[in-house]
Amino acid sequence: MILSVSRRTDIPAFYSEWFYKRIEEGYVLVRNPMNSKQVSRIILTPGLIDCIVFWTKNPRNLMQGLDKLNSYNYYFQFTLTSYDKTVEVNVPEKKELINAFIELSKKIGRERVIWRYDPILLTSRFNKEYHFKWYKYLAEKLHPYTQKCIISFVDLYSKTERNTKSLGIIPFTDESMKEIAGEFSSIAQKYGIQLETCSEAMDFSEFGIKHGKCIDDELISRITGKTLSIGKDPNQRESCGCVKSVDIGAYNTCKHNCLYCYANFSKNTVEKNYLQHNPDSPLLFGVLKGDEVIRDRTMESYISPNQGTQLRLFEV
Repeated sequence: MILSVSRRTDIPAFYSEWFYKRIEEGYVLVRNPMNSKQVSRIILTPGLIDCIVFWTKNPRNLMQGLDKLNSYNYYFQFTLTSYDKTVEVNVPEKKELINAFIELSKKIGRERVIWRYDPILLTSRFNKEYHFKWYKYLAEKLHPYTQKCIISFVDLYSKTERNTKSLGIIPFTDESMKEIAGEFSSIAQKYGIQLETCSEAMDFSEFGIKHGKCIDDELISRITGKTLSIGKDPNQRESCGCVKSVDIGAYNTCKHNCLYCYANFSKNTVEKNYLQHNPDSPLLFGVLKGDEVIRDRTMESYISPNQGTQLRLFEV
């Protein structure tokens, strides 16, 4: 099994104490995002987890306990953009995050720290020239400490469009996306960084940019030294190349409060849920009320020759 920690929230930044307690106790409870009465129990023992993929804008809190993960394989998707607090409201200063990126890479190796510059959005202030300037600045700082950068162009879901209304986002055209992709590719090539896209239908192969896999079976094979047999994640968009994983996060719990975030409905909802967080609870937030159906997740290793081996525990 591949564990995603997490597309739905920044567990390393805000819930690292909870995560390490879940590792220590060996399981976690996760509510179905579409039905809160359905709860999965996921076993977290090293023999059942092929790899952990962390998603974060600030890994500092998690970095303090990385020795607790010595029995696990893992890598980081580290989002580091050029936006200020008018867009990424509670994200720390960029210089601090650059230093965190460098320290993390020195601890675990540059292959296991993927730089994400996403999503790219355009406004009168954050125009193409702004992105070109700051992408080059970040590439210059980060290239000794990463091998890959993933980019995407902002998707304006209804709640994203509502939350970013004050920014005056300028819609992308095919031409503007190609111009940005081409310039980013030139910069990335200069610094020896492999550039890939995340969930983008448009083909940028003319600039040497591949469709990426954020949950990447090829990278996991290199990290583990073993062959994986795993298919595309059917729960993700058609344009997403990620392989199958299990996410242990919860929506409406990320306190970064980035305006472009698809995982938060509103700041008030996030604050309400955060008040219900207990580091000792098997749930990320809230408590069991007794009327839930708790089922143990079927655990499957994708590492050969163990592919297809499953462990199903009792159901409650």
